[in-house]
Amino acid sequence: MKFKKSFIIILLTLVMLLTSCTLPGIGADTKNDVVIASGSNTEKLILGEIVAQKIKHDTDLKVSMIPNLSSSILNHIAMLKGDVNVVGGMYTGTALTGELGMDPIKDPDEAMKVVQDEYYKRWNRLWYPSFGFANTYAFMVTKEFAEEHDLKKVSDLEKLKGDLKVGVDTAWITRKGDGYKAFQELYGFKFEDIYPMQIGLVYTALATKEMDVVLGYSTDGKIASYDLVLLEDDKKLFPPYDCSPVASVEIARKYPEVNESIMSLVGQISTETMQELNRRADEDLVEPSEVAKDFLEENNYFDNVKIDKNDKIFDRIKEGK
Repeated sequence: MKFKKSFIIILLTLVMLLTSCTLPGIGADTKNDVVIASGSNTEKLILGEIVAQKIKHDTDLKVSMIPNLSSSILNHIAMLKGDVNVVGGMYTGTALTGELGMDPIKDPDEAMKVVQDEYYKRWNRLWYPSFGFANTYAFMVTKEFAEEHDLKKVSDLEKLKGDLKVGVDTAWITRKGDGYKAFQELYGFKFEDIYPMQIGLVYTALATKEMDVVLGYSTDGKIASYDLVLLEDDKKLFPPYDCSPVASVEIARKYPEVNESIMSLVGQISTETMQELNRRADEDLVEPSEVAKDFLEENNYFDNVKIDKNDKIFDRIKEGK
């Protein structure tokens, strides 16, 4: 654990050095304006646009975006440096082992609580309740295969273990903590035929019946395209990666309407909805900004959502530094 913390400190130091100069596109007034960071993959770009367009709809504030910050660490550093004051979407499991330098936590509620508490205590940030979905590793099969073999959870695969062709992300084979070794220890069986491959290829391999089971990401757009079925991780191998927006206490305190705008998105994006939003961008080639716009318009910008004013977010805005 001591080594892990030292590694994280070194990593953060290196990233700070690499980002000591202002990144392209950064330079907005984060004391008075809302500046939102998003990642470089489809999902994070869509979420950044949803948050940005929602705040623009709800307020008269100047809202700008800094897209394509490719990692959770870079989003974190951008907030540390004061270049952004909101991040469109961050994940509990990533933050725990990344910025926080802690061990994974398998219980979703506990993971959320720890991340929210630590982000507030260490950096005076508000880690909001989840949008309503988690993006984690998931075993999946075609709907036809699931019905034929009565498959609902990962444990159900044991009865077929000798006959399955299983495609998995190459990195998962040697991944520590929740990789193949941990899978065998927790579930008590192994697959006779397992094929490491690039994560982007597993869905097509399953749809074309080259594979019977694959390990992919739970919100990938191809899940909706190919009508795939996610198997329940019934023994909780994979840590939770619940997704939430994050904001500085300062911007939420200065503009309560920003806080309420973000809070109205809590619980509004299910796993199936995120799959469909990703599918439209990746498969239909619709720009993330348009995907976000259509989603918000279809839901009337969540104008009538009742916000939980008893959430601890509101207390932290009052008490924060």
